[in-house]
Amino acid sequence: MHNKKNRELKHLELFAGIGGFRLALELLGQDFGVNIHCVGFSEIDNYATQSYKANFNTNNELEIGDIVKFTEDKKNITHLDDFSLLTGGFPCQAFSMMGLQKGFDDLRGNVFFKIIDILKEKQPQIILLENVRNLVSHNNGETFKTILALIKKAGYPYIYHDIFNTNNFGLAQTRNRVFIFASKTPLQKGFEFSQELVKDSFNKIKNRTSLQIQNNVLDVLEKKVDEKYYISKVLKPTILSNGTKNFSSKSEINPIIAKPLTATMVKMHRACQDNYFSDDFINAEDPIKYKEIVFTKEELIEKRIRKITPLEALRFQGFPASYCRNCQKADISNHQLYKQAGNAVSVNTVYAILYYLLIEKNVLRME
Repeated sequence: MHNKKNRELKHLELFAGIGGFRLALELLGQDFGVNIHCVGFSEIDNYATQSYKANFNTNNELEIGDIVKFTEDKKNITHLDDFSLLTGGFPCQAFSMMGLQKGFDDLRGNVFFKIIDILKEKQPQIILLENVRNLVSHNNGETFKTILALIKKAGYPYIYHDIFNTNNFGLAQTRNRVFIFASKTPLQKGFEFSQELVKDSFNKIKNRTSLQIQNNVLDVLEKKVDEKYYISKVLKPTILSNGTKNFSSKSEINPIIAKPLTATMVKMHRACQDNYFSDDFINAEDPIKYKEIVFTKEELIEKRIRKITPLEALRFQGFPASYCRNCQKADISNHQLYKQAGNAVSVNTVYAILYYLLIEKNVLRME
C-alpha cells in the first residue's frame, strides 16, 4: 500500500479498554506507512489491561492505570512523553440512556475532567474522543455543550463532532456513537467532519485495508460452537418474551445486522436487547429467505437457539480472531470477554475516521 517513509505519530490512549483505538491506529500505520508509537495507556479494569497486554507490546510504555490517581500529582502529567494524538472512549455510564443520567454529578462522569487536565498540560495537536450517542442530548444538550466548551478552553478551538454507526464501516453491528474531533491549529479551508464524508472516504479504500469487512452476521457466525452457548428450554421463554408492562419491545432472533453489543450481554437479556441465532438460520441455504418464514413463539421454543460466542462478539467489534485467542491464552474468562467486547470501541469506525483525518486530510501534516 502507500508507503511514505519517515512518518511518525505518537499517541496516548486514555480509557483504553482493550485497545480499539490503538488497534485501528496500528492497522492504519501498517497499511499506509506511518510509524505508530504509543507513549502510554490508562485503564482501571485489571482484566481489560490483561487483554490489552496480551495483544500489544507495551514495553517502555507508561501504564497509567487509574487516571484519577495519576492526575492527582501534576508532575505525573508533566513527565509524560510528548505525543501528537490523544484518544479515549471516556466512561459512558454517567451519560447513557441505561444509566441514571446524573452526568457530571456522577463520579464516573467526572473523569472527563482528567482528560482536560492532561490536554492543558501536554497540548497534543489533535484529539479524538468517543461516547454513547445519548451524550449529545443528555440534560437537554447542556452536558455536551459543557464538554465542548471545556475542550475549547483547554486550547482546542477547532472542534467537530458527529454520530457514527459502526454498520456503515464494514462491521455487521448497528452501533451509534458520537465522536468528537478537535485540533489546536486551523485546518485546511473548508474542512468538514461528518459520518457521510468519512464513509465516502472509507468506501474508496476499505477493500485494500487490513480490516475485517463484514456484509452481515453470517460473515461472523460459526456453524459449530460449543453446546454451552445454546439456550436451555427453561430460559427460552424469557429470551423470547416481549417484555413486561414497564418495558416492552419485540424480541426477534436472527438479526441480519447484529444489535448493539452490550457490556452486560453475559446476563442474557431478552432477544430485543441481545443477539440470538437459531441453527436453522445459520445453516440455511438462503438465510435471507429463511428470515421471511414467520414462526410462533411456541415453534421458536422448539428450535436450537444460541447466544453469540466471545470470539464472535469481538469480531462484531472489528477485532480479529487472533485477538480473542490471545486473551484466552492469558486466561481471560468468557464473562470478561463479553464485557470487554460490549465496552469496546469499534475498530473499523475508528480506522475510517483516522484514515480521513490523518491520510486524506493530513491534519497532522505528516509529510
